[in-house]
Amino acid sequence: MTSTRPHDVREHPWSTGLCGCFDDIKSCCITFWCPCITFGQTSEILDKGQTTCVMNCAIYTLIYLLTSCACLYSCCYRTKLRREFGLKEDPCNDCLVHCCCMYCALCQEYRELKSRGFNMEKGWAGNARQQREVAMAPKVEGGMRR
Repeated sequence: MTSTRPHDVREHPWSTGLCGCFDDIKSCCITFWCPCITFGQTSEILDKGQTTCVMNCAIYTLIYLLTSCACLYSCCYRTKLRREFGLKEDPCNDCLVHCCCMYCALCQEYRELKSRGFNMEKGWAGNARQQREVAMAPKVEGGMRR
């Protein structure tokens, strides 16, 4: 199997481990009760707003209800996340991680995006708007004066 990534690009470790749920109890609870929400939020950001959280959540739920194999769909987004940020395929193949530990994988992906500065509740548009506002903030020269 050949890699599509250039040979000089190093892969980086994930910001948290696969079982790092104590780092974000809230997202772990949401994922446990309704994994489609975590998947929807993560996939909207990875798709750079080309799809919505609601749409991705609905697709995930439909696949789960019809086949019980939503992990085969969600693992593609793990691969997309890893490639986007140069992350190691750890602890094993993306598909195996999702098939064996789907809830933990979804939480880890959520935490990874959060650690990279994304506000997961705002979605892609909210994060993009926030970045534009920061970029357009007026620069104060000479510091503050009384």
